[in-house]
Amino acid sequence: MNPQALPLQDLAAPDGTCYGCGTAHPSGLHLKSHWADDGIHLVCRHSPDSTFTGWPGLVYGGLLAMLVDCHSNWAAMAHHYRAEGREPGSLPRIDCVTGHLGLSYLKPTPMGVELLLKARVEGEVGRKTRVICEVWAGDVLTVTADSVFVRVDTERLKQQAHGPT
Repeated sequence: MNPQALPLQDLAAPDGTCYGCGTAHPSGLHLKSHWADDGIHLVCRHSPDSTFTGWPGLVYGGLLAMLVDCHSNWAAMAHHYRAEGREPGSLPRIDCVTGHLGLSYLKPTPMGVELLLKARVEGEVGRKTRVICEVWAGDVLTVTADSVFVRVDTERLKQQAHGPT
């Protein structure tokens, strides 16, 4: 990972308002995803604060799902930019939404340990991209995820959800 490189969120969606990964969210987590040195995985580091405690001393499972959701979605979008030979942030913007989020909680995830998320694209069919994601607490794999993200036109999606404006 090149810590000097701007994270994908800052490049492709500096106006993003997602609580987990939105750069512009005033009180969000501001997750930052970067390509790993292997050029295959997208990586993100996060240290949950005590607000996200589930059982005493353990990270809340819902937070883990949100971390996987946001980071995996960025893996799908980064994949699309690369597949089209474009830089993140080039127009038209590429956006994806979650079609299926599938997590397996393998071991308890301890509080007080920096988490490493590693995501990679496993396959693509049309607008759908399958992403495999792992959550590591130190050297312990605590969560695996197999999810699908769908490329969308966000204006059209907003109209479907809210009707014409």
